[in-house]
Amino acid sequence: MLLVSCKKENKTEPLSKEKIATESKKANAFFDKQFKENLDRHPMYQTYLGIKKDADKWNDISDEFAKKELEHAKTALAWLQDSVNVKALDNATKLSYDLFKQQLENQIADFKYRFHTYPVNQMHGMQAEIPAFLINMHQISNEKDAENYIARLQNLKPLFEQLVTNLKEKEAKGIMPPKFVFAKVLEDSRNLIKGTPFDKSGKPSTLENDFNAKVNKLDVDAKVKESLKKRAKEAMVKAVLPAYQGLIETLEAQEKVASTDDGAWKLPEGEAFFNNALKRTTTTDLTAEEIHQIGLKEVARIHDEMRAIMKKVGFKGTLKEFFKFMKEDKQFYFEDSKNGREEYMTKATHMIDSMKTRLDELFITKPKAALIVKAVEPFREKSAGKAFYQQPALDGSRPGTYYANMYDMASMPSYQMEALAYHEGIPGHHMQIAIAQELKDVPMFRKFGRYTAYVEGWGLYSEFIPKEMGFYADPYSDFGRLAMELWRACRLVVDTGIHAKKWTREEGIKYYTDNTPNAELDAIKMVERHIVMPSQATAYKIGMLKILELRKKAKDALGDKFDIRKFHDVVLTNGPLPLNVLETKVDEYISSEK
Repeated sequence: MLLVSCKKENKTEPLSKEKIATESKKANAFFDKQFKENLDRHPMYQTYLGIKKDADKWNDISDEFAKKELEHAKTALAWLQDSVNVKALDNATKLSYDLFKQQLENQIADFKYRFHTYPVNQMHGMQAEIPAFLINMHQISNEKDAENYIARLQNLKPLFEQLVTNLKEKEAKGIMPPKFVFAKVLEDSRNLIKGTPFDKSGKPSTLENDFNAKVNKLDVDAKVKESLKKRAKEAMVKAVLPAYQGLIETLEAQEKVASTDDGAWKLPEGEAFFNNALKRTTTTDLTAEEIHQIGLKEVARIHDEMRAIMKKVGFKGTLKEFFKFMKEDKQFYFEDSKNGREEYMTKATHMIDSMKTRLDELFITKPKAALIVKAVEPFREKSAGKAFYQQPALDGSRPGTYYANMYDMASMPSYQMEALAYHEGIPGHHMQIAIAQELKDVPMFRKFGRYTAYVEGWGLYSEFIPKEMGFYADPYSDFGRLAMELWRACRLVVDTGIHAKKWTREEGIKYYTDNTPNAELDAIKMVERHIVMPSQATAYKIGMLKILELRKKAKDALGDKFDIRKFHDVVLTNGPLPLNVLETKVDEYISSEK
């Protein structure tokens, strides 16, 4: 009894600054060690961060590796729980501890769902992501970089052999994408092995074109360049070609037996998997039904705001007729030509540049990394999304990039340009992601956290902020902003409709075309995205609503003391956070300002 009482007495003793500093330093050293060890096990992530250590290798995607990763997580969690005195951590380290512990617990809990993914799909499938990775991530600034590129080409065959093994293992468990996915991914795969050196067409293939263009820029002897190109061609013929042929053969066989069932409910323990996916995506405890109802309510609200714009521009007719007008009137669309595409890119760049001049009104902390605007490459534009962001390299060697997809100009109306640019560029993803990467005295794992509701919630919130600054001066452009928000509200309805209510692909497409002004191709792509990425698309609106709710909470509590720049600093300078943790940080900010 005496021993126990002594322990209790020790717990209540005030902690010295030295003890707090020592314990915090120990915990942070552990976080950094874990991040580095994880980085060592993932060569592609190294390249993604601009690190060239294992630039000749691919990730190990075998199930054996996944099992080892589970053991790493269990070991790390045990160390955290047994070796860290949580009460002796400073506030910043306590937040890191809570986040790291939660990540490990989620990783361990989610291990049973590791097969519940489609590694070959039209959104982020390896058939297109691997060449896109070589083109966009694997820089060649010297001869060694070129050697590493060739090594990666040679190693593509064993990587795709692992991929094929995974696909067959998933199939044996009853996990395969629906039939519509196969035509798209097979087209991607076949496109990658068109052109020289794969055939005698005389036109260079996507990979040969990329490698040669990069090598041609090197400051090395012409003979060295020719030797590198020759070896790259050999690797393409001997490794890349059979890798894709093996994948195509597997996909063709699976296509014949694939079903047309779309939702996660068709998977083993499908309902439990989807509920868990919603929890991870939204970082809330909202149920599928609650999310569905939030979506319906938001769709109704946004429709009302759109009707107000209809009156403003003097349109006579119903909302659906207004949608038809916005879809079909040529004044809202760029020419489907080289000139039209160039005009779009010029205007998109101008929008980004204009917003850059106004950032001081919104932010105290701003990113050092530059942002560029770029068109999606032709080889993947047909299957890629309409717009997306690629983060800058950690060392500053690659800027942040806002990609706009010029494949179907009918899907890129002029009235949506502003909202797209603000979401993907600034003040959206570039502000949030680049600032997170550049934070000082924050463990690396927090700089690169990926809480989708936080990241995409910020992106959608960033479409709204410019409205308060006087942007969207053209009512049609403001309609475009609402159309984008409406799109995200519909996602709540359709994602849960498909995966929890057994809606078909066609029912999902009809909901979008009935309720939004977007092109039918948009609706098809979005529904097909829902199908292969269950829950992911619910993050945007749930995240935005939470940020707006927290901003209102801070405004109401602080009155004249509220400073939008300080609020944004709270949101952005802790790195990505689960929404419940973000709320805690905002509560702390309110208390400190009071």
